[in-house]
Amino acid sequence: MESEFRWGAELFTIEGMSKRDPFVLLDGRAAGVVRRLHSGNDRQLPRMLGRLARDLPALVLGRPRRADADAPERFEDAYLALGREQAAFCYAQARAVRARRVVEFGTSFGVSTIWLAAAVRDNGGGTVIGTEMVAAKAERARANVRAAGLADQVEIRTGDALETLRDLEEPVDLMLNDGFPDAALDVLRLIAPRLRTGAVVITDNVGVMRGDYAEYVSWVRDPANGFVSVQVPYKGGTEVSIRVG
Repeated sequence: MESEFRWGAELFTIEGMSKRDPFVLLDGRAAGVVRRLHSGNDRQLPRMLGRLARDLPALVLGRPRRADADAPERFEDAYLALGREQAAFCYAQARAVRARRVVEFGTSFGVSTIWLAAAVRDNGGGTVIGTEMVAAKAERARANVRAAGLADQVEIRTGDALETLRDLEEPVDLMLNDGFPDAALDVLRLIAPRLRTGAVVITDNVGVMRGDYAEYVSWVRDPANGFVSVQVPYKGGTEVSIRVG
């Protein structure tokens, strides 16, 4: 079933189980871990939205939010995870491009990391390189990945993504851009030269936080930057960009 609630002018959906169970894409061990993590994210979501109450006017009006230097600490206990169907979409995209090297900006507790690592394993093997600013969250993510049986497919780096992702090997087949929005474009610009033709970049929250992501969306939709980019309707808008040049 699905649960919907409004926060200001925005309608949010907590995605529940449906006839199209997304967990059938995963083996039993990984599915058990992400079921637990998604349920934890569901329970926590209303409280996390409450922490964003000061940003409500900017979100409703589509304006950039004010600088939030303490955000990593303020959300150190937050899942901030993709929804179930959205995570399954990322799995499917990784399978479609036969991804062997995946980069994830914003690992948090490792929910999307597990989905992506399962896809890489099912593609024949490879690595998901995640990065997380908060060391305690990175440790929890590593534990969750181990519990899912996917440690061999995952490397989680701790620190500023603009530093931790500087030494990536090429080619990168898929990027999940799901960290703090004020760094999203800088991180993509860092990774873009390593993306192969046909690589996919998936960026969360561009619809809900359209003011924060306005420059990002403008950049990926400018043909001069080498992407074809569209928005799909997950969590108010998720940008999917294909490297074409």
